This record gives sequence, structure tokens and C-alpha cells, in this order.
Amino acid sequence: MKVTFNKRDPVYVQVVRHFKEQIATGNLEPGQEIPSRRELANQLKINPNTAQRAYKEMEEAGLIFTQGNSPSKITRDENIISSVREELILEAVEDFVSAIRPIKVPIEEVVGILKEKYNDDVFERRDKND
Repeated sequence: MKVTFNKRDPVYVQVVRHFKEQIATGNLEPGQEIPSRRELANQLKINPNTAQRAYKEMEEAGLIFTQGNSPSKITRDENIISSVREELILEAVEDFVSAIRPIKVPIEEVVGILKEKYNDDVFERRDKND
């Protein structure tokens, strides 16, 4: 597991975001076991208390669950997984809109450029995978 941390946000928040992104993209599947708190701390070279806090946040949000002494697992709740995807999409759109709004580009032009760029990127990724 590889996470590049920034200096702006608390590390535990960045860990939670990483897990959300992995869940939203399907890299972490429903019911999949995740590393123990100690293993995660070792892998990411973070304080074990930070890993514990990230896991606590994810459990409270329903992203992961732990039964007894078994390893923690990714939620199987499709509603939670769907809301994680929606949350990440909305964050990205809000960031984009905030960045583009001062340029005062007509929405039709923005949508056209966005569609073109999105399709170009999709085709580029497809070509790399072939």
C-alpha cells in the first residue's frame, strides 16, 4: 500500500481518503480483509495511534467492520459504497468549478472541453492496456 502524504491535512484523514478512493475504484472489494492497524502503521510508516484513529473513523462511517478478533474488512453495504463514490465525485467537481469559475468560461464550452478531455483520457488508458 502506497500513500503520498501532504502537509496540509491530518495524516489520519489522508489515510481515510485513500481507503475511500480504493473502495470507490474497486481496488478494495466488499468484504475484503485489510491490514491490521499495526500492519498499516508499519506499511505507511505512520504512528500506530494515527492508524487506529483512521480505522475508528472508517468504522464509524461504516466503511469497514470488525467482528471480534477477526481482521477488519471492507463494508459490503452497497449504499455506503455508492455514497463514497458520490462524495469523491462531488468533491472533485466542486474543486473543478472553484478553479474554473474565475476564468468566466461559458458552461457549454466547459462541458465540451470536459467531454473531449475525459474521452481522450479514457481512450489513452484503453490503448495502454491493450
